[in-house]
Amino acid sequence: MNENSLSVRYRHLFPELKRLSRAANVITENNVYQPANTGIRAIMDQMCAENMRPDSEFRNMPAAEDFLAQIKAGKRGIILMEHYSNFDLPGIMYLLDKQGPVGKELSRRIVAIAGMKLNEENPYVSAFAEAYTRIIIYPSRSLAAITDPEVFKKEEHRSRVINMASMRMLDTVRKEGNAVLVFPSGTRYRPGKPETKRGVREIDSYIRLSDIMMLVSINGNCLRFSDDPHDMLGDVTCEDRIIMTASEVYSCSAFREEAKQWGGENAEDKKQQVVDYVMHRLEQMHEENEKGRLD
Repeated sequence: MNENSLSVRYRHLFPELKRLSRAANVITENNVYQPANTGIRAIMDQMCAENMRPDSEFRNMPAAEDFLAQIKAGKRGIILMEHYSNFDLPGIMYLLDKQGPVGKELSRRIVAIAGMKLNEENPYVSAFAEAYTRIIIYPSRSLAAITDPEVFKKEEHRSRVINMASMRMLDTVRKEGNAVLVFPSGTRYRPGKPETKRGVREIDSYIRLSDIMMLVSINGNCLRFSDDPHDMLGDVTCEDRIIMTASEVYSCSAFREEAKQWGGENAEDKKQQVVDYVMHRLEQMHEENEKGRLD
């Protein structure tokens, strides 16, 4: 096992994580909303500090401030963010906090949409995820991977119940002036597997049910896949300069219209077209911000 893997480098934290953890490891319609565990959040902030270079930064705070003001005024806001590692959510929270009062307030108002895997697969992975306020969903990809007809029937019902509860909670938290953060790819990008960077069709529904949106690109990665990408505790930590960059604040309805123009009026799947446009814009931002990052 790599000495810089989470399971080796941070093994000394596991007893404390177990002591602090309080989230249920089995998700039902009654526990899809999981508030942040501040004790574990302090541990995650320290891990970010140990792995992010001091010149890491969150760029375009004026846009983030505009976004914050609008959600506080009642707009339903969504943040759509690239996804490279399980440090992405900790990273944006950590970097926003370093930006002063506005960044701190925005980070406190972010509620992440998270798949059940983080809660149900490993108690220590679950404990790390528990640091942040989340709404848990049953991802469509997880359901599609089930091959046994009887198991599929049972899990299809479970997914429907869980996701209905999640959508109700999504509406509740936004009425309280919070923003929802979603990774539109639905999974971490794996180098050499371009399909993992394709946006999930269901993301269009999140956009359609929102008033404003902000894209966030990520350059740099402090937590990289091991030889077994399914082993999250095997992920390898490494020091890197992380740059997270906010886009301007978009009207969701205008963005969806722009996506139609970009993809053409004859596109067969209008919903996928919108999500493809999201990923296209994120990729443009990523490429622009990579220039000179490590000079």
